[in-house]
Amino acid sequence: MSTVINDSHFFAKGFLISTDKNLLDFDVIYNYLDQESYWAKGVPAERLRRAIANSMCFGVYHNKKQIGFARMITDKATFGYLADVFILEEYRRQGLSKWLVQTITQHPELEGLRRWSLATRDAHSLYAQFGFTPVDKPEIWMQIYQPYQTTVNQS
Repeated sequence: MSTVINDSHFFAKGFLISTDKNLLDFDVIYNYLDQESYWAKGVPAERLRRAIANSMCFGVYHNKKQIGFARMITDKATFGYLADVFILEEYRRQGLSKWLVQTITQHPELEGLRRWSLATRDAHSLYAQFGFTPVDKPEIWMQIYQPYQTTVNQS
C-alpha cells in the first residue's frame, strides 16, 4: 500500500473526518443512500438508523457540514466489512475518498483485523490502492441477499 494522504492538507481546507456519531447528519446520509446510491435505494430510514447505531461510522465534513460517510461493520478484532462509502458529488475529485479509506484502514481500533471485505461495482481502483483485492476463492463465500422493497407512487 503506497498511497499516503497528508491529513493537514485537508484540515487546512476545512475538512474533517470523525467517528463521533453525534456529528452525523442523518438526513444527508439517508438521502444519499436512498436516492443516489446504487446499493441502498429504498433502505427504510429506521433500518438505516439501526445500521448506523451498530456500526463504526466515519463522517466527512467541510466547515462542519457533512459531505461524506462510510461505516465499518466489525467486531474490531478479526473481521470488518466496509459499507455505504460516499462523498457528495460536488466534493468529488479532491482526493477525499482516498483520504476517507486511508483514515479507516489506519484507524487504531481496526488494527490487526484478519480480513477486510467490501463490495463495489465501480470503485475497484480506489480500494486496490489500500490493499483490497478481488476475493480469493469466491466459491467458498456465500450470502443471503434480500433487496429493499422500493415503492412506486401510483397516483
